[in-house]
Amino acid sequence: MTATDRSIELIQTAAQAAADKLAHDIIAYDVSDVLSITDAFLLASAPNDRQVKAIVDEVEERLQNELGVKPVRREGERDGRWVLLDYIDIVVHVQHSEERVFYALERLWKDCPELELPKDAVATRGKADEHARATAAADADGELI
Repeated sequence: MTATDRSIELIQTAAQAAADKLAHDIIAYDVSDVLSITDAFLLASAPNDRQVKAIVDEVEERLQNELGVKPVRREGERDGRWVLLDYIDIVVHVQHSEERVFYALERLWKDCPELELPKDAVATRGKADEHARATAAADADGELI
């Protein structure tokens, strides 16, 4: 079994919304063969809690306005470290960069096929590493980013 066309449409819209809010390292997996509860996972991250929340809000708004869907469950919003949006067909995980490294969800799903994403979303790959290097360099120089 593979992700449905509807799931892929949801993933692509959510990925573009995340990219538009400058999410880092956006990737999506077709988990339909290993999970019966959803077709696909979208993973994205951000370097701070405020940006995590902004990405989540944009994903939720875009899916509502463009595709007419609302999440059946939204978890983790209070802390802003890891927010999960459950749309039944897809699950969107937006994590603080530190949580993303610690939990390494990519390791869990690496055997699942990656789903094709919009160019803007693909271009976010490696942005977390770039941001970490820039922050470290600024800290070494005594500057704030």
